[in-house]
Amino acid sequence: TLAVIQTNAHPQGIEVVTGDPFKTTIDETFFGVMVQYPGSWGEVIDYRSFAAEAKAKGVFVGVAADLLALTLLTPPGEWGADCVVGNTQRFGVPMGFGGPHAGYFACIDDLKRQMPGRIIGVTIDAHGNKALRMALQTREQHIKREKATSNICTASALSAITAGFFGMWHGPKGLKDKAIKINVLAGVLAAEAVKLGYKNHNPYFFDTICLQVPEGMTTAAVKEIALQHKMNFYYWCDECISISLDDTTLLEDVNEIIQVLAKAINKPFTPYVCTDNVIPPLHIPTELHRTSEFLKHEVFSKYHSETEMMRYMKLLEIKDLSLNRAMIPLGSCTMKLNAAAEMFPLSWPEVGAIHPFAPVDQVEGYLEMIKEMDQWLSLVTGFKAISFQPNSGAAGEYAGLTVIHNYHISKGETQRDICLIPASAHGTNPASAAKAGLEIIVVKSTECGEIDVEDLRAKAIEYKDRLSCLMVTYPSTHGVFEESILDIINIIHENGGLVYMDGANMNAQVGLTSPGSMGADVCHLNLHKTFAIPHGGGGPGIGPIGVAEHLVDFLPNHTLIPTGGKNGNQVAAAPYGSASALPITYGYMKMLGGKGMKEATKYAILNANYMKARLQDHYKIMYTGSQGMCAHEMILDCNEFEKTAGVQVIDIAKRLMDYGFHAPTVAFPVHGTLMVEPTESEPLSELDRLCDAFIAIREEIREIENGIADKANNVIKNAPHTMCLVCADEWDKPYSRMKAAFPMPHTEKYWPTVGKVNDAHGDRNLQCSCDAF
Repeated sequence: TLAVIQTNAHPQGIEVVTGDPFKTTIDETFFGVMVQYPGSWGEVIDYRSFAAEAKAKGVFVGVAADLLALTLLTPPGEWGADCVVGNTQRFGVPMGFGGPHAGYFACIDDLKRQMPGRIIGVTIDAHGNKALRMALQTREQHIKREKATSNICTASALSAITAGFFGMWHGPKGLKDKAIKINVLAGVLAAEAVKLGYKNHNPYFFDTICLQVPEGMTTAAVKEIALQHKMNFYYWCDECISISLDDTTLLEDVNEIIQVLAKAINKPFTPYVCTDNVIPPLHIPTELHRTSEFLKHEVFSKYHSETEMMRYMKLLEIKDLSLNRAMIPLGSCTMKLNAAAEMFPLSWPEVGAIHPFAPVDQVEGYLEMIKEMDQWLSLVTGFKAISFQPNSGAAGEYAGLTVIHNYHISKGETQRDICLIPASAHGTNPASAAKAGLEIIVVKSTECGEIDVEDLRAKAIEYKDRLSCLMVTYPSTHGVFEESILDIINIIHENGGLVYMDGANMNAQVGLTSPGSMGADVCHLNLHKTFAIPHGGGGPGIGPIGVAEHLVDFLPNHTLIPTGGKNGNQVAAAPYGSASALPITYGYMKMLGGKGMKEATKYAILNANYMKARLQDHYKIMYTGSQGMCAHEMILDCNEFEKTAGVQVIDIAKRLMDYGFHAPTVAFPVHGTLMVEPTESEPLSELDRLCDAFIAIREEIREIENGIADKANNVIKNAPHTMCLVCADEWDKPYSRMKAAFPMPHTEKYWPTVGKVNDAHGDRNLQCSCDAF
């Protein structure tokens, strides 16, 4: 955690001071403090006085807290914390050799507009019903770009959902019972260890105890016996051992640990036996016992049988329009097939039940897979080496920029702080560059959607002494192959900069070309796009970076497990990032092979151009290459419809739901447009079905333009049409129910559960949690 904080703090000019919070003088140079609760040694500390002192001096208080421990401990928000962060892994998500896991981030109301990442809020729909939506999006990178509160795009939504269901299944009582059991067993272990002659460093703890071995011995003896019993402890030093328990730990396990500790010092082992009707005490200070209620919404008290939970999950599932219903044509998202054969390993204990810091001789299978994937992805990208540490595409961008920064430092060129970014770039590019401490200079685009080479050249020359890098996406976010890409890369290199290639659109490159062959220095890959890891709903993602030979020494490293270059920084807590999702990409690449992946790329481009050919007589296609073709995605310009019919692009997106389709990407990279990416996974019949829907919607717009349909009360402006609306006794629309809900004979019906949401109401009345039961 500390290493990741330091990596992120340095580019922002933030000095990180470590020390005992009760011995450190908080003065006017501090803007914030962060403490761990419980601590990394397991100790439970009363931070109330420290937090009060910091708050009195105007210093923000952050807390990294164990979510399960908070069922027993006074929550930080009640003793002065401004924000609380942590990991939800222990809520039913496998260790998975490091991930994926969802983090959590909570803050006081005053800081809500500075929060990073997605916020789901409550609003109302067109019929006055409650609806959920992404709230306060103007904070985010896709809108605010370099002024965003973070560079987060793909997060870990699926892992968060898993943790949420875990909380629902057990409820507040079940979670608290788990926490009590853990704490009691940890107390038994600590007490028995002390009886054997070990010293317990923590008078108060939750799940982790820190033991000092008896005088005259080292932890080596304990380690030898522990390995014989197939146990791993954490050996802080030659004298100290840290042992953590979890909700799967049984008394039998605790007794086996006691046996190991006894054997190590040649003492007899006596198993601990529970005494009936005796409730062991909690090992938490009385003043820190939690008294407030939590998880008060009815969902956390309602679904405690498999039948109830199964039906609730199904109720939620049918609200989603996912790939098992229809194609998801989100441009720049590559929502391709996630084949069942690729997904099977996620349920294997050999994949899920591995600690990220397990000894290397116990994870040889994982390491062999990662080594093979390093070799394969190096071949695909034309690079020398790969780092799997970044947990998303945006994290990959940031990691790549730290590599470039460290390279310039090694050359003594610390002044290189300018990043050139095309106006068409993904919002994560400027957000990541700002996070990396770079000054952003925007490069113009030409009318045909390509980078303005002369503007690029002029700016590269103007800033040649400070030029750090160019961030460029290929194919571009305008859906075309930059025909001058080689010239662009050469211009940057000639002026002392390096080239960061955004791999968001690698689905149009694999097997046909590569970042390395074009001369790029570093590139991230979205394994959750091009290489088949699912990311619907927002993640998880994996964003490994590949680098040319001169940058290998600067790849992300790790404080505990050497993984990258000798001059690299740590960008994630786990050495190999979200490693348990890597078997998906491994299976994808292994089954397709080089030839198959090349064919996939060709079909991705072919499918996009087929749709372009069918739609170009009905919609303006914004950008094409010199051959009149697009890459793997295209942009439909819908701006004219607002003038001719009062129809906005969001109205078309909502109307597509009535046709059984998820909307394409809305208003990116150009306002008033739809960016469509069909991927190689879709059959011709599905491509035609979407094209037919687009053409039919165009005819509905034409009805408005010709005065056949009312400009305000029409089938598009009223979309989407819910089942409740269509089945109501009264129908006051000037069109039929059939036209509203079944606009085409072959509509694969999806029923939206809410009408058009009121975005402004949701932001003005931000509500991020539901009423208590």
